[in-house]
Amino acid sequence: MNSSVDVEAAARNFLARTEEHLVSYLEACVHCGTCAEACHFYAASGNPKHTPAYKLVPIAKAYRRQKFPLAWLGLAPRIGPSDLQEWEELLFDTCTMCGRCTSVCPMGIDIASIVAGARQAFVAAGLGPKDLLAAADSSRDHGSPLGLTAQKLRERMEWLADEHDVPIALDKPRAEILLTISSIEVMKYPESVVAMAKLLNHAGADWTLSSKGYEATNFGYLAGKADVARLMVERIVAAAEAVGAKTVIVPECGHAFGVLRWSAANMLGRALPFAVLHISEYLAQLKRAGRLKLRPLTDSITYHDPCQISRRGGATEDARYLLEGFAEDFREMAPTGVYNWCCGGGGGVQAIGRAADLRHKVFKIKMDQVEQTGAGTMVSSCSNCRLTMDESKEHWKWGGGLASLVELLADHLESGGART
Repeated sequence: MNSSVDVEAAARNFLARTEEHLVSYLEACVHCGTCAEACHFYAASGNPKHTPAYKLVPIAKAYRRQKFPLAWLGLAPRIGPSDLQEWEELLFDTCTMCGRCTSVCPMGIDIASIVAGARQAFVAAGLGPKDLLAAADSSRDHGSPLGLTAQKLRERMEWLADEHDVPIALDKPRAEILLTISSIEVMKYPESVVAMAKLLNHAGADWTLSSKGYEATNFGYLAGKADVARLMVERIVAAAEAVGAKTVIVPECGHAFGVLRWSAANMLGRALPFAVLHISEYLAQLKRAGRLKLRPLTDSITYHDPCQISRRGGATEDARYLLEGFAEDFREMAPTGVYNWCCGGGGGVQAIGRAADLRHKVFKIKMDQVEQTGAGTMVSSCSNCRLTMDESKEHWKWGGGLASLVELLADHLESGGART
């Protein structure tokens, strides 16, 4: 922790940005501890500090420091550098904002919204994990957290189109659909981008990527940098409006879906002039319309629900509809759907290097879930989940399979040639 930080100024900033609607949660919490058993970090560590309700403590302490009736007499709780260090771990390292705690809270306290607001306050005070903040800065300066500039995007898409012999639409002047991508996919899982192109071409969709607004991941939101979060949204909205898109498709990325679908309009202060759909939602529409023809999958699989798509996003059933009648040996995890366990890397935790050990411990929960089903492969529709689980799989030398939903579907398209 930076010793030069003005602790009192940081506390005042923290409170100013969190007090209005979040302090009421301090009174609502009945300290029942139900949220502890719902949290993957607590389940993995057994550390009481990882109880979700404990994340109310920073706000409570700052509030009492500034608003305590006898604070002027020096009787309010003191706040020191050690407090800030603990708060940083609570707000950034040990919360993925997955919302599982809220789903069981008898008072309906939304810890995820508290953490999101508190992160903004923390960053405004000059604090926060350097690697996560650097990813946000890269998004602002270079267009993506992994340095995927517009020029690199064009080069990468040209290479992928040639390598896989699939048309990838880029910078069409007009299109009904704007497809966005995650730089995680482009840099680490490029076949996911190819798969989306194959599926859209197969259905005869009128779509394009745009080099002016392509990055779906929003590290500004995850890092608590509101200005960067808004900028990333503005780029996509401007690109969609420029091509006249009626639909913007979010790729296999959970928080990208949550930010653009549920938060973007509030950030901009106006309604979005297009529909926002996760790729699984759009593919489900194609299947319902008879435009997605698939060969059966005989391998045994189970499905991991990404938190921001399923529990907090409301798109739980579309992935299963896509698998229905296609995956002949589909086995549900327990728990599943909106109660499924988080991968452990959402909310920007994947980008925080020092959080890796705890992330790996959390993945044991997923390993146990998959092994209980007996399925050979766990399928997901979030590249961040995939990256998190791939790294933990390597850490534990786990033999289970991991797969992308869109790649699985694209690999089983009925023959007949792509339509453009």
